[in-house]
This record gives sequence, structure tokens and C-alpha cells, in this order.
Amino acid sequence: MAWHLDWAGVLTGQPLHWIISGFLATLYITLIGSILATLVTLFMLSLRLTPGRLGRGLVAVYVSLFRNTPLLVQLLFWYFAAWSVLPQDWRFYIGDIHPWATLPGDVAWLAPEFLCASWGLALFSAAFLIEEIQAGLNSVPAGQTEAALSQGLSQGQILRYVLLPQGLINAWQPLVGQYLNLMKLSSLASGISFAELTYQIGHVESYNAHALEAFAIGTGLYLLLGILMGSLMLLLGPKRPDRNQPRLAILLDVAEQASVPARVSVKGVRHDL
Repeated sequence: MAWHLDWAGVLTGQPLHWIISGFLATLYITLIGSILATLVTLFMLSLRLTPGRLGRGLVAVYVSLFRNTPLLVQLLFWYFAAWSVLPQDWRFYIGDIHPWATLPGDVAWLAPEFLCASWGLALFSAAFLIEEIQAGLNSVPAGQTEAALSQGLSQGQILRYVLLPQGLINAWQPLVGQYLNLMKLSSLASGISFAELTYQIGHVESYNAHALEAFAIGTGLYLLLGILMGSLMLLLGPKRPDRNQPRLAILLDVAEQASVPARVSVKGVRHDL
């Protein structure tokens, strides 16, 4: 059986418009979902690091709930169940047509599908980001904290200047993988009728039956976006310090950033700097 590929049936006219719109929708929801996931992660980490069991217990319940239930089920919950709880006036206003809330590519951001998809992706991804960052923090040697305490740094300064910089370096590649997963899992938003790339590819297939061409282009666009995202995040992410840099210079730099005097010992005599 010979294949007769018709790329013009996908890369011209209305099908091309749908694919471009779907790709931009995937890009938008990935960006918004990543920002929301980062904010939720920072909030949950602050709860986990506060004294007392209540904060840690709440974070443990959150992580267990969102990591152990399917993302599609969560999206359906936000779209059908949680959405119906909102006041009726809110639902009518958000569901209305707002020309000012339309992004390039004909993507409406003030719409139930966009809001529920971005919120659901953010909460789901944050549950994994929390554990990745926690693993990075746990990988920092205990001696680093002891050294920082000996320099007079507070617990907040230790977290900001000692633990987080080193923990993020150790966990950065797994974190990049989680953000890439958020982008790929955005395809499940088609289950709540959000017109992202997968949804629009299916639309093209039902429009002219060019399934092979449409899904090949969709796969290529996902691959391109993943490579660009991964490369950019690795390029802009934290870098390991130069191993040849003297440890004393690193310690003094941390103390200077924290605005506390550093005390060092030279030949058995302590000096304040």
C-alpha cells in the first residue's frame, strides 16, 4: 500500500490556522502554568520549613493528593465540579466573549477552559516540584548549615544564601524535567475542550482526514518546544561554582551578601572581617 502524503492539506488554509492557534495556546498555558506552579511551590515550601507539624502536615496531604491522582481527573474536577461552585455572576462574566482578553492566535485567556487547565496543571506540577527541591535541599551537606550558623547567619539567611543556591543546583535538571512534563501534559487539557495543540490536531484530522500529516506536524512541534524549553532553562539555570575558587572566598562572599561580619581563623587567631 503506497502512502500519498498531502502536506498542503495541513499547512495551508484553515488547518494551518488551527495548528498555529493550538501551538500558541500550548505555549501560553505552559508559561502561565509554570509561573503558577512555581508560586505554589514556594508557598508550600515555606509552610514545610516553618516550625511546627501543622504546616508540614498540610504540605504532606497536598503532595500525596495531587501526586497520586490522575491529572485528567483533576482537570475534570476543576472544570465540572469546582467551576459550578463559583457564583453565577462570575461564571457568566468569565464565559462571556471579551475581545480585550484574546491573545495572539485567537486564544482567549479569560475563559473557563484556559483558567481551569492552567490552574490544574500548576497544582499537579507543584506537587512534584516540591519534592524535587526538597531532595536538592537534603543533598546539601550538614556541615554547610553548621558553618553558616558559626558565621552568625539566621535561619532565613541560611536558607536564602546557603541551602537554596546549592539545593537548586543539585535539583535543577530534575526541575527542568518537571517543567517539560507540564508542557507535555498540557495535551490532556483537550479533555476539557481547551483548544491546545492536540485538540486542534484532532480537529484537523476530522476536517480533512489527514491524520498522519497532522499528527506528524504536531509531534514535531511538541519536540521543538521541548528542546527549546530544556535548552533555555539549562542555559539560564544556576551553575556550579568554580571548583578552583578558594573556600574562604566563597564563605566571605556569602557573609557579605547576608550583611553579617564573617569570622575566619588564620593560624589559630580569629579575625573579624
